[in-house]
Amino acid sequence: MHNVWLIAKREYMERVTTKGFLIMTILIPLLMGGGLLLSAKLSSKAKSSSRVVIVTRDMQLGLDLQRDLENGKEADMTVNVISPPQPGTRTELVHDISSNSIDGFLWIDSPSGQYGAPKMTYTSASAADISTTLALESAMRRVLTRERLIHQGMVSQDADAMMQPVKIGSEMVKDGATNKSNAKASFMGVYALFFLMYMAVMLYGMNVARSIIEEKTSRVFEVLLATIRPQEMMAGKLLGVGSVGLTQLGIWVTAMVLLTKTSLAAAALGSDGSVSLTAGQLAFFLLYFVLGFMFYSAIAAALGAMCNSEQELQQLNMFMAMPMAACFFMLWPVVSNSNSAFSTVASLIPFFTPLIMFLRISLKMPPTWQILLSVIDMALSIYVLTWIAARIYRIGILMYGKRPTLPEIIRWLKYS
Repeated sequence: MHNVWLIAKREYMERVTTKGFLIMTILIPLLMGGGLLLSAKLSSKAKSSSRVVIVTRDMQLGLDLQRDLENGKEADMTVNVISPPQPGTRTELVHDISSNSIDGFLWIDSPSGQYGAPKMTYTSASAADISTTLALESAMRRVLTRERLIHQGMVSQDADAMMQPVKIGSEMVKDGATNKSNAKASFMGVYALFFLMYMAVMLYGMNVARSIIEEKTSRVFEVLLATIRPQEMMAGKLLGVGSVGLTQLGIWVTAMVLLTKTSLAAAALGSDGSVSLTAGQLAFFLLYFVLGFMFYSAIAAALGAMCNSEQELQQLNMFMAMPMAACFFMLWPVVSNSNSAFSTVASLIPFFTPLIMFLRISLKMPPTWQILLSVIDMALSIYVLTWIAARIYRIGILMYGKRPTLPEIIRWLKYS
């Protein structure tokens, strides 16, 4: 155990004192803050000013649409109404678009029936003017609904009140009681931790493999193996690199929580932009990060022992990358129904358990037996993978020249 501790301490100190570690530890929070700042700037400029002309035979419809667009929050528009259109109106408006006098015009034809929707065509200089088109569609929908309510006998004041937007608050049931909690903020926190776990497990798992290859190519192992067993060396590497990952993750999570408490986050994500994280979520995040790191690092250690260069490692890293990437394809099905049969089975498969089970726990607490089963399943899988990796590591670490074949690896597993 003393040798394991010495190797772990060496791996830890060797990494946390490097410029790369310091740069990444500082850079990620800076990128978080920069992303929030950019999002806030883009949000403030999202309502670009546009000049639109509405052409319709129904003057009242045009005026109602003008009022809705100029007073709405979806877009900042200057709207003029032409009613009724003349034979040369379309040609003049096309010329105005070409001369940049206006950004576009909406041509409205009369509906076929009393409650039929009118045929509308928006003409602009840009085929990508999607935001204006969406704003026009939404405004037309509101105006038509208001008109139909008035035709049914409702007074205009009541129709306006009925058309006001409705905001729904959110509460979550925890420990048998309802607690006020914003669902958007909670999901943003869960998604951020989900992405951080994915990135950290992949990053530090591959660091284990790269560390093995570096020392293997420098022949340092030939000196170390005179006093330390290969299994102790591998265990020390896993412990040391894993501790580096926990240190960096702790800094990143703390920075994320602090950043989302600022007014910058509120500007980027709305008035309820703070990320909501509980102590339980952070505890499960730590648990499944450790389990995921140990699981994938055992695979990485075996891959590193089999390879002679980073080029060979890149050809084999799909054995780590593909299962982790598959978790992103499962993200929305699990979010849609975290207690479905698919979500339950996926969260109990060791390759997916760290990310998917953490996601399920954060969204809605699954039955306790499923959490215990996932932990036991991961522990057994880690034990088996470590047993396999230790035997591959013990012989592969001294093999040079060519990458071993599958029959050779099977023979290594048989050696005592």
